[in-house]
Amino acid sequence: MPTSVILGTGAYAPLKVLTNADLEKMVATNGPWIVSRTGIRERHIAAEGETTSDMAAAAARRALEFAGVDASEIDLIIVATVTGDTSTPSCAAFVQAKIGAWNAFAFDVSAACAGSLYGLVIADQFIRNGVARRVLVIGAETLSRVVDWTNRETCVLFGDAAGAMLLCASEAPGRGLLAAKLRTDGSMTEILGIYGGGSRRPFSQEMLADNGHKIKMRGREVYKAAARLLPEVVREALEQAGLEAADVTHVIAHQANLRIIESAMETLGVPLEKCWINIDRYGNTSSASMPITLDEANRAGRLKQGDVIAMMAIGAGMTWGSAILRW
Repeated sequence: MPTSVILGTGAYAPLKVLTNADLEKMVATNGPWIVSRTGIRERHIAAEGETTSDMAAAAARRALEFAGVDASEIDLIIVATVTGDTSTPSCAAFVQAKIGAWNAFAFDVSAACAGSLYGLVIADQFIRNGVARRVLVIGAETLSRVVDWTNRETCVLFGDAAGAMLLCASEAPGRGLLAAKLRTDGSMTEILGIYGGGSRRPFSQEMLADNGHKIKMRGREVYKAAARLLPEVVREALEQAGLEAADVTHVIAHQANLRIIESAMETLGVPLEKCWINIDRYGNTSSASMPITLDEANRAGRLKQGDVIAMMAIGAGMTWGSAILRW
């Protein structure tokens, strides 16, 4: 049975950068407070008319170029997003057309900040059962369009970007995706989400007036859940792979909050220097976060063949999980 190896990575961030100093002019906040609470110094904001599929396609092209693979060779495209171009058709369909991957079937995954991790595990199943040999997994978000820019607790957190991972079937023993654990706890659906615009609360003047179509978050509860659940699920995935925390070479984490990452790494007993950190430059880009982080580490030459990589992410739902790969 083939395993899934990551053949190429790519990322894209819009040109416009919104700094903490810029935010000080927009809402009652200050840069040092934002950095101390989140680790964020700046974030990227999509240009007018720039869509989620535009960014996803740009990241996909870079992953394909890195791997030396033509778009016509792709069998499947999975886009993880909660801010697609339209409710339907899928963002993945737009991406397929934009990159010319005419032999690929395509669909979206909605698992919030854990979306690209869910997409990775789904792609692995298609590869293992022989349905696909090359799969693009893309996380892409235009969160600036669902942020309430008058809410200082949430508007400082989020940015726009896309990241892509190209998975390929491999017969190399001991390489690729070794184990994964995915979790959901629907009892926590009310602590983070976008609650307007669906069947529960359709679009209306009242809903728009109170920003029901914008991100709502109970930050303290999200922090407590993430700090507890992330190290637990990483340990479960490591155990499934027959490994221990001491075997981990690198951690690729969803960049939601620097304090969450620090807490999870301390609980795991893995040195923080093994985790690639970029939240200071991007903020929380939701499903794009993990593949962007992987791409940066990859292009910096940090990832060597045989390295053990632990991935972890958590988002609204609450949805969370971990994947263990041998590079």
